[in-house]
Amino acid sequence: MYGEPALPPDFVSLPYANPDAPKGGKIIFGESGGFDSLNPFIVNGIAPSGITGYTVETLMGRSIDEPFTLYGLLAESIRTDEARNWVEFTINSAARFSDGSPVTVEDVVWSFETLGTLGQPRYATAWKKIAKTEVTGERSVKFTFNTADRELPLILGLRPVLKKAQWEGKDFTASTLDPVIGSGPYVVDSVDPGKSIAYKRNPDWWGKDLPFNRGLYNLDEVRFEYFGDAGVVFEAFKAGDITSWRETNPVKWEQNYNFPAVTEGKVIKEVIPHRRPSGIEGFVFNTRKPMFADWRVREALTYAFNFELVNKTLNGGIPPRITSYFGNSTLGMQAGAPAQARVAELLEPFKAGLLPGAIEGYTLPASDGTEPNRKNVRAATKLLEAAGWTVTDGVLQNAAGEPFSFEILITNGADDIINAATIYVEALKRLGIDARVTTVDSAQYKERTTNYDFDMTHYVRSLSLSPGNEQTLYWGAAGITEPGSRNWMGMNSPAAEALIAGMLAAADPAEFDAHVEALDRVLTSGRYVIPIWYSDVSRLAYAKGLRHPDRLPIYGDWPGWQPDVWWYEE
Repeated sequence: MYGEPALPPDFVSLPYANPDAPKGGKIIFGESGGFDSLNPFIVNGIAPSGITGYTVETLMGRSIDEPFTLYGLLAESIRTDEARNWVEFTINSAARFSDGSPVTVEDVVWSFETLGTLGQPRYATAWKKIAKTEVTGERSVKFTFNTADRELPLILGLRPVLKKAQWEGKDFTASTLDPVIGSGPYVVDSVDPGKSIAYKRNPDWWGKDLPFNRGLYNLDEVRFEYFGDAGVVFEAFKAGDITSWRETNPVKWEQNYNFPAVTEGKVIKEVIPHRRPSGIEGFVFNTRKPMFADWRVREALTYAFNFELVNKTLNGGIPPRITSYFGNSTLGMQAGAPAQARVAELLEPFKAGLLPGAIEGYTLPASDGTEPNRKNVRAATKLLEAAGWTVTDGVLQNAAGEPFSFEILITNGADDIINAATIYVEALKRLGIDARVTTVDSAQYKERTTNYDFDMTHYVRSLSLSPGNEQTLYWGAAGITEPGSRNWMGMNSPAAEALIAGMLAAADPAEFDAHVEALDRVLTSGRYVIPIWYSDVSRLAYAKGLRHPDRLPIYGDWPGWQPDVWWYEE
């Protein structure tokens, strides 16, 4: 995205891969919930993990040891101009789908158009920025853009390429249990709908000798088993039915891993550091709901969330709190510090529409850690009164006498989040607010969040060191009414839209960084999410025979690392 790729043209393998890793063995992951479709590219249905990453390829592949750098996969060469107004990909003549048929320019063009018009909303943003598509040779295609967006060549490089012929006469938007024909390192081996899916390494995979792929995809089988909730998944791990488990709770990491497989050395515990932004996780307000439209209400409910008590109760107070969307990185705002220099300049035109704290600095309210949380409750009460909500006979009401009541929607089995929400519900009673926790299965959760049918829910957005077009999907105004976007909060911010556009047009890294920090300030001061904790490490427990290289990428335990560079060895 910026500067030159870290690897030379004649690189042997990715720096965090072992090009001499042995082949064989398997890894079994556990998931809570289920699935009812094998098409992960559409809004309808719930697809299992792994289809996109293991069976379908893209024109280029991402190194997770650099902020945002791509290397050739299906594309053997990439051309673009200095301004990145267009990009031309030439397909590797050896590229083949798993059925042996060649990957063609027609497959690329059809895939991009179909995903952009019929696929999930995340594909539409880039497609709308393509002014013209030209087949420039037997194996080459050129895309010309109608918008200044320096990320577009990279975004298109990461679009899935599907086999056009597979979908002739079929409805692409309909859920299906027919496996997608891709050109990736694995093929679907077995499917038990809703319960399990297994991927088998394709020994005839066309791309196994590409430098980018050396040392990757070493395991013969990657399997995902589905269970009712996360607690059941962990019990399955203890029993040896799954072979890798990510522990998100530091207290459980210290206390719950004394079962025989650990004490006998059959299970390895390892902490994996990373250098990526915190992202955002917490309880998101659906501002489409009238009660959450006023920022003072959202601020009051943020004061009422006793993070220090919740964190101590659930996590022993170990993980730090998220302070902003791009915290834990050079891209993020400094808590409480005013905007400086170029960042202040970028925010100035939008000053009238920004919420308090965006320019002058914003810090999340902190409690004293005691259950009464009196100081913060008093502050919350004043904010609610200013917003027109007062307590009558112990019930918070508006001027029309309507009580303040809302639902917190959470998936079954998300025990830590359910416990955090339960503590929060008790705290809200001090304000006269009737809040309730509702748990649903994964299918209902997807249906309701896709259509924004919730008041408040658990929200997670992982963010990279090179944010780009995905930011429009996360925070863009189209998501207010368009179902299936990632803009669950329903935010409508001209400042955010302009800053994202500026990020995408920036050619200078310093200018890019300034736009990201300014966006971070708009998001954080918007009070759209009550942030909880984040971890600057991953805690992995896995079967003894599973191995990975000692050299870790900057993104750490991130998609593209496990199981991609792992292998099995007795």
